[in-house]
Amino acid sequence: MNGYAVPNTFVPAVAGSLDVRRRSLLVARLRVLIVGACFLLLAIVALLRLAWLGVAQPGHEIRSMADALLPPRGEITDRNGVPLARAFPAYALWYNPQAMTEGGDGGPPLVKTPEEIARELRVIFPDLDVYEVAQQLASGRAGYIRRRVLPEDANRVMAIGELALELPQEEDRHYPQGSLAAHVLGYVGSDDHGRVGMEQVLDRQLSDPATRGQPVALSIDMRVQGALEDELASGMRSVNAVGAAGIVLDVDTGEVLALASLPHFDPNAVTTEDVILPPERTAAGEMPRSFNRMTNQVYELGSTFKPLTVAIAIDAGKITDLGRTWQANRPLMVGGNAIRDSHTIGAAINVPQTLIHSSNITSAQIAQEVGGPQMHEYFELLGLGERPFIELPARGAPLGMAGEWNSSKAAYAGFGHGIAVTPLHLASAYAAMVNGGIWRPATLHKVRPGQAPRGRRVFRASTSARMNQLMRMIALYGTGRNADAPGFRVGGKTGSAEKPGAGGYRRTSLVSTFAAAFPMDSPRYVVIAMLDEPQGTVASSFQRTAAWNAAPIVGRLVPRIGPQLGVFPDADRDIDLSDLRPLVGDTD
Repeated sequence: MNGYAVPNTFVPAVAGSLDVRRRSLLVARLRVLIVGACFLLLAIVALLRLAWLGVAQPGHEIRSMADALLPPRGEITDRNGVPLARAFPAYALWYNPQAMTEGGDGGPPLVKTPEEIARELRVIFPDLDVYEVAQQLASGRAGYIRRRVLPEDANRVMAIGELALELPQEEDRHYPQGSLAAHVLGYVGSDDHGRVGMEQVLDRQLSDPATRGQPVALSIDMRVQGALEDELASGMRSVNAVGAAGIVLDVDTGEVLALASLPHFDPNAVTTEDVILPPERTAAGEMPRSFNRMTNQVYELGSTFKPLTVAIAIDAGKITDLGRTWQANRPLMVGGNAIRDSHTIGAAINVPQTLIHSSNITSAQIAQEVGGPQMHEYFELLGLGERPFIELPARGAPLGMAGEWNSSKAAYAGFGHGIAVTPLHLASAYAAMVNGGIWRPATLHKVRPGQAPRGRRVFRASTSARMNQLMRMIALYGTGRNADAPGFRVGGKTGSAEKPGAGGYRRTSLVSTFAAAFPMDSPRYVVIAMLDEPQGTVASSFQRTAAWNAAPIVGRLVPRIGPQLGVFPDADRDIDLSDLRPLVGDTD
């Protein structure tokens, strides 16, 4: 073997080393097995515990733990996830007259006089009524003095040094956007239930532990909502109107992108007068701030109905030639009354001229040719015979739709008189007129792509296409010129109707409305702007009609919201009017 000898002592040494390694390896494996067995045992115990909870206590403890982690009321957001209503930890100011006497000798509940304390609280809360608070403190009646107290104000209350003024921490409802979309959202009352708006509609869903963890997305876009409210408020102030309302509606889905009623209220600080007014103020025609003019108040909306009348006549086959004329230079006698125009337009005018110059006389004649029964049938298909379709609880019932319609009824309805509906009714009807002829209910829920309701057909697609041309012509050549936003292809119709009162119509009280859609080459949105009792001012060239006050609101609003909704100005695009322009004539 190479002449080397292996020492006899090497073999026992190697063998001993191998025994030590084997033992260490066995110990390590045993420890791993023990640890694994422990984990397995814990897993089995946990599974058995869950199974027992599911059988013996079905979901009770699990739900209790989940409830503790959820807000007391679910969140509401706009269509883009912007929070509109959410739970908010806050303090409340509570008067506890027993605080000084609990376990004591029954001494007075307050160190200072009620009047002194009320005055000190007024320094912290300037809107506080000193007399009412002093009366509450003097009465010894426990109760809230104020809800929604900020932490810094709570510290100042503590510094007053009255034990009876307690500051319990509560979960409060907070509206991060303030008064924006107040009539859509509503508010939460002292009983923790929703009032007025979607807070009331969604009350169960927002309160149920099974669903309140998921935010509810509305169809509202807060960018569009803010622009609408801003332009309505500006227009309302400029003409000293008593109220205003507006909406932006998706014509293909029925989604409400914005809905406003002015004056508005702040859902973070709802007052009694926001909800109910004294009888004498109600009798004078005043409405509480929470009243929704868009969905709950019915109006005779005047000339905004004229495009609907023309659309019905075209669709029913009563108008086959837009160049056909009707007499327009003398009053039309209907039911013993004379229908007149504000001025003589011409001896005879055609359909485009009727809409451009807003003739009552020719609109009434067109409606008479359609006839009462058929006019009524179309109005029913447009949803004008029922309360408006939307989720909000406050929805006004239309007036003047009941019963059999004769030729006289049709004549007045043809130019928006003798029938009173909400502005929301009008918005949905206009959407059907411009979107290809399909009526769909308005909704405040966000609609998923491809999930829009099928709706019902009212007009043929060809009728809708023709009306889109005529609507655009009104904004180019007629009473809607002040709404024509360059590049956005706006179309629309003015309406200025006298408000009814004791003894007939009040000539000095108007409802001015502009009903519009854009872009007219492919309509996507309907916009309604309405002013209640506008006055003639410098801003409106001392005019009270919609062409001078409501139409400019739409003209300013569309360029603000168009790009946010994916509609950009394009001076090179427009709907083709070449076959109608020869019929327009002199538009001055």
